Amino acid sequence: MNALVTMPKYEAYKDSGVEWIGKLPEHWELKKIKYLFDFTERGTAPSYSEEGITVINQSCLSSYSLNFKKAKFHDSRVDSSSFRGNLFKGDLLIASTGLGVLGKCAVYSSDSKAFADSHVTILRDEKGRFSTCFTYYVFSTLYDFINSKMSEGATKQTELQRDDLRAFLMPVPPRIELKKIIDFLKSKTAQIDQAIVIKEKQIALLKERRQIIIQKAVTQGLDPNVPMKDSGVDWIGKIPEHWEVRTNRFLFKERNESGKEGLPLLSVSIHTGVSSEELSEENNIRGRVKIEDKSKYNFVRRGDIVFNMMRAWQGAIGAVTVEGMVSPAYIIAEPTNQIDSTYFEYMYRSPGFIHQMDKFSKGITDFRKRLYWDEFKQLYTICPPIKEQIAITCFIRDKSNKIDVLIELQNKQIQKLKEYKTTLINSAVTGKIKVA
Repeated sequence: MNALVTMPKYEAYKDSGVEWIGKLPEHWELKKIKYLFDFTERGTAPSYSEEGITVINQSCLSSYSLNFKKAKFHDSRVDSSSFRGNLFKGDLLIASTGLGVLGKCAVYSSDSKAFADSHVTILRDEKGRFSTCFTYYVFSTLYDFINSKMSEGATKQTELQRDDLRAFLMPVPPRIELKKIIDFLKSKTAQIDQAIVIKEKQIALLKERRQIIIQKAVTQGLDPNVPMKDSGVDWIGKIPEHWEVRTNRFLFKERNESGKEGLPLLSVSIHTGVSSEELSEENNIRGRVKIEDKSKYNFVRRGDIVFNMMRAWQGAIGAVTVEGMVSPAYIIAEPTNQIDSTYFEYMYRSPGFIHQMDKFSKGITDFRKRLYWDEFKQLYTICPPIKEQIAITCFIRDKSNKIDVLIELQNKQIQKLKEYKTTLINSAVTGKIKVA
């Protein structure tokens, strides 16, 4: 951001009277959007089908670019000539509703036929009076501002009204400066985006490295010189000669105990395993539908293995670290012998074991898949001696902590790049820096 301080400024500025703009170059103008664009309308909600013509909805705009994977489709056999949502190359699309996406936007740059639905507003510059690209840059920095305004007042709007958008004041530089600003931002933001992509790839490689470390440790141990044997299980491969492979029926029994007052309600995540505390009401979007009768929940002890029967095939399994309660949609496996349950969590959350849980889950589609106790107890599990389980857990934790530090460093650098990008764009479109 220090680079912005050294960039040239305009000779004279004036007060714009607009909160998010502040001072504006003296020779720039302010104009309402309705005087800059020929078309400012919501799209049309067409009839949807499994395939056909692409329909852009607000979810497609969540990352300030068009994510066609989230698009819907309109039956191409149905007449659409009267649809208000017909899109043309160069249209600016703005999400007009939707928590987390309100105000986000993207330019439609394709020649292919497509529509916008009624949750998306279209800005079209048919006469070439202004620039949807410049307007895109303006709106790409205003997400927090727009959403704060939408929640003000007694009505607390949750959508961007057309009249409010049409009255929105835009900074308008002379045309020759407008083009130079757009060219400057295209070049600079592309460089920043590329730097972010490189760092995201580095994070992906670090996560892959961690998974390789875990997979090797839980299946082969820590001694590279130990004699190996065939496990007899394809996904496991060879294991140390003195280790065993057993089905879960010999390691666990199902726990079915009613919940108790005063204990935290724990959750199981596909990303982090079993939580160590109850989520706050603010963070728990399902908190409002909690069952008040605690006996409907199930009691868990430290050392139990818990999995979400509906999402086990995605890796929603882990070890319990505190006494608590869990949803009746979870299965609780109580160890029958002394084990290090954290070692088993590392193994159960490895790709090979997740694939095994997926294979044993019942259901025609992913949405309906369930891993029940009778199937879980048939799964093959690697069983090193308890001392080695503990040593492997300590080894993985140490390596994971070091990798987490590196990932956090990359994430901080990505965040700084994103902040710099936003500041750079805002400074350019409001004339705080002179790029022309």
